[in-house]
Amino acid sequence: MDNGNVDNVEVTAAGLANAAAEQYAPWISLTLVDGLGSTTLCQLLLAFKTPEAILAASYTALRDLVSKEVAEGIQRALEHKDIAKALDWLTQPDNHLITLADLHYPKRLLETDQPPPVLYAKGNLQILKRPCVAIVGSRHATAQGETTAENFAESLCRAGFAVASGLALGIDGAAHRGALKADGATIAVVGTGLDIVYPAKHKALAHQIAQHGLLLSEYALGTPSISYNFPRRNRIISGLSEGCLVVEANVDSGSLITAKLAIEQGREVFAVPGSIHSPVARGCHALIKQGAKLVESTEDILSELRHIRLADTSLAVSPNGLMPNWTNLPSEASPVLACMGFDPIFAEQIAARSGLTPGEVSTMLTLLELEGVVSHLANGQFQRLA
Repeated sequence: MDNGNVDNVEVTAAGLANAAAEQYAPWISLTLVDGLGSTTLCQLLLAFKTPEAILAASYTALRDLVSKEVAEGIQRALEHKDIAKALDWLTQPDNHLITLADLHYPKRLLETDQPPPVLYAKGNLQILKRPCVAIVGSRHATAQGETTAENFAESLCRAGFAVASGLALGIDGAAHRGALKADGATIAVVGTGLDIVYPAKHKALAHQIAQHGLLLSEYALGTPSISYNFPRRNRIISGLSEGCLVVEANVDSGSLITAKLAIEQGREVFAVPGSIHSPVARGCHALIKQGAKLVESTEDILSELRHIRLADTSLAVSPNGLMPNWTNLPSEASPVLACMGFDPIFAEQIAARSGLTPGEVSTMLTLLELEGVVSHLANGQFQRLA
């Protein structure tokens, strides 16, 4: 009897590994192609519809959209040695891969100009369902600044928000610690692979976040700390969030990059004022002069975000406020739209009505959402917008 149970476990594990390889290997392989960035990969997905189709495309077809080197890289993508490493990582508890075709992909991030095609995640994915506020600031924060960030984070979590930040020293770390003091609803977006902790001083904090919150990265496992990656990850921090709070920042702080991205993404920007004599207050004061809301308490933020609970169920226009670009939509999208009408509907219902497979429906819905034609509602249903 015992041997039978062991055999069953082995068969199940093998089955899960094979399923993961079939589902995720195409996505992982494309993100490992040198020179193929998020924007271009999204363009390829719109053109070829699925990662499998991109990998099967001819060199000539690929060259219409990418360089010679990238086209050659795509045709060799499935041979990359790091694919097996990523698939093995996914078999470990609480490790996940979220792709653009995944219904769990963060809705607010999907609405941005450059959504990462793949997110490596470690921890509790349910946190992505909560509205989020980013808290960022100086790496060289004062003790008072860290206390302020920690208090805001704890209070926002107790009010029902998640708190996103970048796991850096100073304000970022304080924000994560504050959220962990509440219910742990914190998201650390890092600029390395998730098998590397940077800065090393935050190894214990990263472990706590993995246990109670969520670690996110668009970078492949093994990606080291590279200065270029950190400004790029800031677009994810702001993109996940309804608003961005800056606590202590120099005028040349990377936190102001996050605030600028938040403004470009249509998010609210908040700033905590400080002494006119403090260098780490000047960035916040500059933001306030440019229109950021001066905040003294969590209530100042909550008063600006009271509409968030209702917004997800009352969308009436495309996410960017513009008419959708119908010319980019694949022909396969027509039966999906025809089955939707204008009432909210679950993906399973669309599959049943259209005769398409769940995978085909998921891919089409993702592309339609990228084009602003449909919205993914908080309850899991989809709403046609045009």
